[in-house]
Amino acid sequence: MSSAITTCEHPNPLRGDGVLSSHEGDQGSKKDGQLKSPSSSHLAYGILDIPPWYLCIFLGIQHFLTALGGLVAVPLILAKDLCLQHDPLTQSYLISTIFFVSGICTLLQVLLGIRLPILQGGTFAFLGPSLAMLSLPTWKCPAWTLNASQVNTSSPEFIEEWQKRIRELQGAVMVASCVQMLVGFSGLIGFLMRFIGPLTIAPTISLMALPLFDSAGDDAGIHWGIAATTIFLIVLFSQYLKNIAVPVPVYGREKKSHASKFYLFQIFPVLLGLCISWLLCFVLTVSDALPSAPTAYGYLARTDTKGNVLSQAPWFRFPYPGQWGLPTVSLAGVFGIIAAVISSMVESIGDYHACARLVGAPPPPKHAINRGIGIEGLGCLLAGAWGTGNGTTSYSENVGALGITRVGSRMVIVAAGCVLLLMGIFGKIGAAFATIPTPVIGGMFLVMFGVITAVGISNLQYVDLNSPRNLFIFGFSIFCGLAIPNWVNKNPERLHTGILQLDQVIQVLLTTGMFVGGFLGFLLDNTIPGSLEERGLLAWNQVQEESEETTKALEVYGLPWGIGTRFCTSFCAQYLPFWPREGEVGVRQLSLCPWDSSGEGPWSAQDTQL
Repeated sequence: MSSAITTCEHPNPLRGDGVLSSHEGDQGSKKDGQLKSPSSSHLAYGILDIPPWYLCIFLGIQHFLTALGGLVAVPLILAKDLCLQHDPLTQSYLISTIFFVSGICTLLQVLLGIRLPILQGGTFAFLGPSLAMLSLPTWKCPAWTLNASQVNTSSPEFIEEWQKRIRELQGAVMVASCVQMLVGFSGLIGFLMRFIGPLTIAPTISLMALPLFDSAGDDAGIHWGIAATTIFLIVLFSQYLKNIAVPVPVYGREKKSHASKFYLFQIFPVLLGLCISWLLCFVLTVSDALPSAPTAYGYLARTDTKGNVLSQAPWFRFPYPGQWGLPTVSLAGVFGIIAAVISSMVESIGDYHACARLVGAPPPPKHAINRGIGIEGLGCLLAGAWGTGNGTTSYSENVGALGITRVGSRMVIVAAGCVLLLMGIFGKIGAAFATIPTPVIGGMFLVMFGVITAVGISNLQYVDLNSPRNLFIFGFSIFCGLAIPNWVNKNPERLHTGILQLDQVIQVLLTTGMFVGGFLGFLLDNTIPGSLEERGLLAWNQVQEESEETTKALEVYGLPWGIGTRFCTSFCAQYLPFWPREGEVGVRQLSLCPWDSSGEGPWSAQDTQL
């Protein structure tokens, strides 16, 4: 029986006689590791192929640029609640650190984890509980840190103010990461997924971004003209010009120098929008069209307000564990981050299956999923130790990029991990992104948060939307996920049990909209009567028939360097939930790229990609 593996169809950014398409005729001559599945014939390079080194570097840089918006957004969002809004140099250190750790985590995931070409990076799932914890009275920023004229960024007092906050985040992330490693390496994730369906995931993911509208609106409101320009450019490139090809000169083996078509706007809409808006702010600053008075409207749109960051930042800076001091731990932070960890794990499992489809690989077997989740937990532990103020997760946008480029080789993601490491060491790169004017960032946030919300709602396509039961569960979960945190933030004194630590735990959980909405969705979906089809679980958990891809699955998902086949072949090791075993194939599929029963293409697979 052949494996029914299909792929999301995306237009190829390099067509005609381009670098990528020039290899399409060589599929039959590739090494035996090439998987002969229906989707692999559409790939320029399969998961086990090794493209030329220069192509690996080029595509690795492209994956870095694809993930750039999400990577840079996380520390910039945290900056205000860490009391760093007037310290762009430290913001640049945080950006460099998240680049560096993301590189390490990407290499670990590709080499030892799920072994699919998936990039790792900071996650928005951790932002909600992190901001909720930092809003506690203990961690609210002093008034003097909000006034730029009173902030001396080199003073020991100011340094201690922001470092003690990020150390608290570090401790919470490190403890919560241990829970994720336990769930992954023990195989518990399979048990948990029996009770988590679309009506739990939809409000959880939607409420990652919805509560951040206030912060994004404040940043955009610094200068709505600049923010609107940024939004217009990103929407223009990602939606209206995505199918417009740009001719670029390339060099091939058969044809030497010639022109090929490259879908620039489809691949880099956020980066292009940021750069053009940034350039506009620079022109307006040089021409003095923007006000020079610090209290005037639009002052923070000027590019010279943070201009000294580039000169102050070192050329090279090596992030290291404990660079902000010894992490501290509180129960409130740990419980909040654990809620985010659960959401991140479910989202990552969907990414694994979508990635496997796109690169023509067999469905991920249980041991690979367990190992992938466990390695993501290890990545969160490293992120906490290095002090990114965040965790790590699989990047959905880079999974979509695989379908666009049609290069599924994991060596490309290895190259992307190395690029991230180098960018984290090169201090001027982080400093450059820390100088982006505030309204440009606000405009980018409004677009990104809108897309994240839409991705969460799109999970409802699996359920019966004509069912009053399902409409009630989703609507009630979303509304309470917004209303309850809003009330608690306005009335924190009403939550009083007499035990300070318990008060803090309750306040963090109830001010995290993602937890409130996800918990209510989980509780109601599992207690209100409903059929599996009505709840969307039949479409959500698609059972794969046993296929003849077991040897290929072991080749794709087995551990490297002969571990488990030539070395470490102990009989006891075969009982470890994350250890590869011959004969096991994928049995549970969570698809972020939905397919109908007729095997036709995905529903709006490319329309939600930025």
